Amino acid sequence: MTNLRQRLKNGELLLGEFVLEFFTPGMGPMLDACGLDFALYDMEHGRCDLAMLEQMVISCRGTAITPIVRVPDLNYAPLGRVLDLGARGVMVPRVETREQAEEIVRALKYAPMGKRGVITGGAHDLYRASGPEFFAQANEETLVILQIETVKGVENQDAIISVPGVDVAWIGHYDLSVSMGIHAQFDNPRLLEATDELIAACRRFRVAAGFLAPTPEAAAHWIGKGFRMITLGTDIGVFLEGVRKFRALMKS
Repeated sequence: MTNLRQRLKNGELLLGEFVLEFFTPGMGPMLDACGLDFALYDMEHGRCDLAMLEQMVISCRGTAITPIVRVPDLNYAPLGRVLDLGARGVMVPRVETREQAEEIVRALKYAPMGKRGVITGGAHDLYRASGPEFFAQANEETLVILQIETVKGVENQDAIISVPGVDVAWIGHYDLSVSMGIHAQFDNPRLLEATDELIAACRRFRVAAGFLAPTPEAAAHWIGKGFRMITLGTDIGVFLEGVRKFRALMKS
């Protein structure tokens, strides 16, 4: 696994896959074979629980895939539990205030940056009890991703994104469209304006912008706009599209 935080700081583009359905130990190695950088395992809408997550994280070892987890909500406690299983980043949905962002960072970082609970010699450090240097290294490598996906979140996005320790502001365009009352109208000028404002805020505060791109064309468009952390659809969407294309090429 590589240090995604450092790569984002270097201005690199990171590509991954949102995993909502296919929680198989082969997923990490398969995504590695595809040349991706990370797997984003979903505990909010997907069927992943902690026991299943542990297997997914283990499957990424020995690959170039960095495991990241979207927790169910910002009240999921303790947030650091998924890190203790070996995840290298956490995405938190529906962040709406600076106070929430600050609390999330504190929960995911060891002191003096935060208040993450301590265990050594566990899954996250490969069952080898770590010394004093472990804590600073863990803080340096843990990726903090906050989703901006409500009108209130957009209104407070400068205050949220400017919190020290936030690495990625990820626009939740589906939820945001619903919050705006323009359900799934992804070409609506209000939603596009909010997206542009998020990108501008990320540039001001030197935070990466993240997006779930449903198609290759959408990915290219949003990368061109300035997004630097992109999931190439979801496992469900990619699988269905691939099968449909395959089937369309077959004679009836």
